[in-house]
Amino acid sequence: MTEQFHSGFIAIIGRPNVGKSTFMNRVIGQKVAIMSDKPQTTRNKIQGVLTSEQAQFVFIDTPGIHKPKHRLGDFMVKSAINTLNEVDVIMFMVNADEGYGKGDQYILERLSQVSKPVVLVVNKIDQVHPDQLLPLIDTYREKFDFKEVVPISALNGNNVDQLLNVLQDELPEGPQYYPEDQITDHPERFIISELVREKVLHHTHEEIPHSIAVVIDSIKPRDGKDMIDVQATIVVERKSQKGIIIGKQGKMLKQIGSEARKDIETLLGSGVFLELWVKVQKDWRNRMFYLRDYGYRDDEY
Repeated sequence: MTEQFHSGFIAIIGRPNVGKSTFMNRVIGQKVAIMSDKPQTTRNKIQGVLTSEQAQFVFIDTPGIHKPKHRLGDFMVKSAINTLNEVDVIMFMVNADEGYGKGDQYILERLSQVSKPVVLVVNKIDQVHPDQLLPLIDTYREKFDFKEVVPISALNGNNVDQLLNVLQDELPEGPQYYPEDQITDHPERFIISELVREKVLHHTHEEIPHSIAVVIDSIKPRDGKDMIDVQATIVVERKSQKGIIIGKQGKMLKQIGSEARKDIETLLGSGVFLELWVKVQKDWRNRMFYLRDYGYRDDEY
């Protein structure tokens, strides 16, 4: 008798910067979600697909749940919370190094209204002494009835296979939704814009990381050559931010472009000529017209 195939959708939920994107990229084996040490890096629901012989896991890496300060923040939090009703299993990821906090309480209140199995994933166990883990897990168990608790290190891969086994047991029997070689449902245009945004996040500080959007203007193969021309615009909210991103004699923009180009070439499997512009669009994060234009659609609320 052949073993039944399991498949389903798994939401990865948690406070900002607990390692959701690191976990996603670890299990998928390729970068589908951008990573940064700055909180609230993920803005849209990023979907990553892992297919094994027994199962297909469709992971949805949601934006970190936080108290919104503008309409973009509203979009991010609503996007994350709405996901909970659309999935088969919920992974609630916490940071072993930070411990229980108010943000966790807010998420657990939302989870108490959802009738889905919730697996507590304690990430970054490589950063704490093993003796600290059990009291931390007990604290979370007192607050919520978790289906399972799995401590992991997404960065180093510790216990990730065990977590996949736990998730597989919770997935229903079902079809293979995506071809086995497909790792995301996002179009290349979206991933390219995220790769550019990741480099801006890496090189900037304070308010700039949260006030930028990246819009892909065009992607065109060059006639007769193994080369793709990509043109993109980095949108900022203030003139001073534009100056910082361009940098002295254009040095910062050149650096961002050079690093993004390498990742885009890996994604597309060919040479890339990347042109970047910077544009000021005042207060775009609070204006619905621009939020829609830049890919944050309110029909996903």
